[in-house]
Amino acid sequence: MDGPHLRVEETGDIHQITGEVTTVGRGKGADIRLADRSVSLLHAELVRRGPYVYIVDLGLSRNGTRVNGRPVARRVLEEGDVVTFGTARCRVAGLHREQISPDIELRRGAAPELTRRELDVLSALCQPALSEEAFVAPATARDIAEDLVVTEAAVKQHLLRLYQKFRIPEGQNRRTRLANEVVALGLVRPTPVGESARKAS
Repeated sequence: MDGPHLRVEETGDIHQITGEVTTVGRGKGADIRLADRSVSLLHAELVRRGPYVYIVDLGLSRNGTRVNGRPVARRVLEEGDVVTFGTARCRVAGLHREQISPDIELRRGAAPELTRRELDVLSALCQPALSEEAFVAPATARDIAEDLVVTEAAVKQHLLRLYQKFRIPEGQNRRTRLANEVVALGLVRPTPVGESARKAS
């Protein structure tokens, strides 16, 4: 088969990576659908840049994305790499072979300086998504306001400043894009399963 593609190891299904951005997940809207419960509804993106393809974990899955067994946030793929979404294993093929270090990873920029209150807002924003197995939308401004016992207007002002600091452009799913960036940078960590269960009890 010509061109970059993924072969699902369990089923043998082959999925072409045709567009500039190809989404991977369990949800109906994903370009590559994987029917594995460990895969989030919207799990990762495959991005084509000329002859190269890199993987971007969208940051809101507890199970994460691995390349050849190593957890990644964003990484250039090579011919023969094994990409694991949750526990679903796929092999990459159809890429041009070039001398790219197998450890190369496209690093995100350093996190901007944040106030204590901005960190609180980000933590509250990401908490719904980090406490569930499947993809869950981040908290609304109202939810954050209730959680932090402040006004919704104050939360919206904080969010506007955070969009600017993290360079999140206007458009759909802006809160989700901010949450993805924050989790990928490691500023907010998933709550361990046992801990979230204790809090719920």
